Amino acid sequence: MSLESRDDHGVPELTARVVRASFPKGTLAVRIREAIGPLFVDEAFAEAFPARGRPAISPGALALVSVLQYAEGLSDRQAADQVRARMDWRFLLGLELDDPGFDFSVLGDFRTRLIEHGMEERILTLVLARCSALGLLRSGGRQRTDSTHVLAAVRTLNRMEFVGESLRAALEALAAAAPQWLAALVDGGWVERYGARIDSYRFPKGDNVRQEWAGQVGRDGFTVLEAIDAPHAPQWLREVPAVQVLRRAWAEQYHRDDEGVRWREGKDLPPGRDRLASPYDTDARYSTKRGMGWCGYKTHLSETCEPDAPHLITHVATTDATVADTETTDRIHQGLAARELLPGEHDVDAGYVTAAHILTARDEHGIELLGPVGPDTHHDNHPGEHFNQSTFSIDWQARTVTCPQGKISASWSNQRKSSGTPLARVHFTAQDCVSCPVREKCTTATNGKWGRSLTLLPRDQQEVLEARRREQLTDEWKQRYDTRAGVEGTISQAVRRTRIRRTRYTGLARTSLGHVLAATAINIIRLDAWLTETPLGKTRTSHLARLELAA
Repeated sequence: MSLESRDDHGVPELTARVVRASFPKGTLAVRIREAIGPLFVDEAFAEAFPARGRPAISPGALALVSVLQYAEGLSDRQAADQVRARMDWRFLLGLELDDPGFDFSVLGDFRTRLIEHGMEERILTLVLARCSALGLLRSGGRQRTDSTHVLAAVRTLNRMEFVGESLRAALEALAAAAPQWLAALVDGGWVERYGARIDSYRFPKGDNVRQEWAGQVGRDGFTVLEAIDAPHAPQWLREVPAVQVLRRAWAEQYHRDDEGVRWREGKDLPPGRDRLASPYDTDARYSTKRGMGWCGYKTHLSETCEPDAPHLITHVATTDATVADTETTDRIHQGLAARELLPGEHDVDAGYVTAAHILTARDEHGIELLGPVGPDTHHDNHPGEHFNQSTFSIDWQARTVTCPQGKISASWSNQRKSSGTPLARVHFTAQDCVSCPVREKCTTATNGKWGRSLTLLPRDQQEVLEARRREQLTDEWKQRYDTRAGVEGTISQAVRRTRIRRTRYTGLARTSLGHVLAATAINIIRLDAWLTETPLGKTRTSHLARLELAA
């Protein structure tokens, strides 16, 4: 397909007349077109289309339809049908009433082109740029961020289901691609084990029998891989995606040596971030948070929260489910900097904040990262009065620490965490600590021959950490931080309106693009609410809670 730019000369006269007569109060599509004009021009997507070939459907129109389908929760087929059936959509798209529309399959092709050319965020960026030009969005001010879990478009599998389904998927692919080659390798027992989908209710009863079943699956998988790697086997079999998944899964789940095939257990398994969770979505990962487990992804939404402007989503970050919130803080700031939408204050929860993040946000981006840091946890399991780190006097120049009893540390060593974060280990002598009259109030950390010990961050991080711990106990700080709670409403709206908590697609790239489209749809909905002066929704309160409040 080639791009032949379609000039938008405005809404056709007949379309405008019919739509205004049919919808005298307007609709979301009509109001957005009248207030903002055409949102996307074809030239913005030119790099995704070649210069020669059959003319393509207008990418600007496809981008707009992709946003509308998330705003109304439609499938590709339903969205294409709405272009032909909805007059207000034609008004927004600037189409004649007799325009034939397009086949639904071009929407999937359009998304693929965006991903292949690294343009996943282009649609959101264009909408935000238009809002900035209209004075509805500006840098500085306040923004807030939070994340939510996203379920993958695949079933959650336990280990036995995973290995069984991985082998079954590979056998299905080979049976379709090389039936004669596979027929010479398997027998009727294979069909009985892998002919139907692997479900927990198909497993044999009893732990020992199930372990034997898992071992049998492992041996069968290695048999298939050995046959594929044999010199006389067709080379292209190794490139079948399901076979590549099988090879990786067996390396992660099984050992094979002189003693046979057996499960990997405990620390012998790869970490969850590196381990496949489904043979059908190789980017999805299994994770847990606050006792809840899910297979899939996480998405982080950042929005403006100024009282005199619409609250617009300015950044979307999608990761696999195992990525901690702290790993996305810098990524969010870099993304906002690229759009020239950095806030003056960024309100986040404790998951996004470390002392290093506070300093980086301040020094590199001029942002005040407002969020609670973790408390001093030396005595989490020891209630009562105790000494925390702030009661120790630190002499950074002399590299010594004085405890509340006036004892000076005997050792100071610079070390690094496994993550690379520098820190200092400070130790007191056992002689000073054993005879201390307030030993039970002191830190419980010890190290071999030494007495009590402290772990310190680099000086600038340690000082900002202690300052934030003091600050977040004040009423003034708590009142400022109350603004962050509003982002929960944004996540709720995204979940209810765009179904953002369950991805439509497989793979991180497609899931991320879907979340960008969902965020853009929320922005369009909020712009319409701003134009119609619709008040912000209030937190839902149950009838029972209202009775309690009234009392």
